[in-house]
Amino acid sequence: MVMKIISLNVGLPITTLYRGKSLETGIYKSPVEGPVHVSAGGLTGDGQADLVNHGGPDKAVCVYPSEHYAYWEEWLGKKLDYAAFGENMTTAGLLETEVCIGDIYEIGSALLQVSQPRYPCFKLSQKHGPADMPAQVLKSGFSGFYFRVLREGELASGSAVVKVSSGDGGVPVSRVLHMMEAGRRDKQGLEELVRLSSLSSVVRLKFQAWLDGVE
Repeated sequence: MVMKIISLNVGLPITTLYRGKSLETGIYKSPVEGPVHVSAGGLTGDGQADLVNHGGPDKAVCVYPSEHYAYWEEWLGKKLDYAAFGENMTTAGLLETEVCIGDIYEIGSALLQVSQPRYPCFKLSQKHGPADMPAQVLKSGFSGFYFRVLREGELASGSAVVKVSSGDGGVPVSRVLHMMEAGRRDKQGLEELVRLSSLSSVVRLKFQAWLDGVE
């Protein structure tokens, strides 16, 4: 399958309501045309509200596979536009079971590296309705993932995604997502992943803390 960006999406945080309370969120993004600059801080014109859990060098660009949209349209019972999951890139040919931590891709004139899975949070429920949507993301494994930027450049909707090199260890995004959900007592798995230097520092520190607690 040809790997490419189906839709490039940006948006600045907005304030909305969730369970009767004010919520600032960056999940509402929209497709954009033409080349957009990407740097270590992310895409020009894009922003996040929760800078603890979103954004930063290891989570500069959020990716979501277009292949999952049919599943969610059936589950939610509605048509979804691209950027429905707050992703910056809606892609073709980049599945969590095949894309590995540390894989490097050239997209447009930029060079990007896979850093970690996108872990689902309650803001998906705020946007789409069902309270159990984050749990459904974990069950399905349809999480998406993040890129860090190794070389800034320009990219656009329709840009080809060209794999330049594979990450050390061949650890797929789906495996790391599973460990983030259920790997607290998996000593062997934790030992392997804390040594994975291309995995984001926040996730490695979490895994190290879990490993320190395993008898």
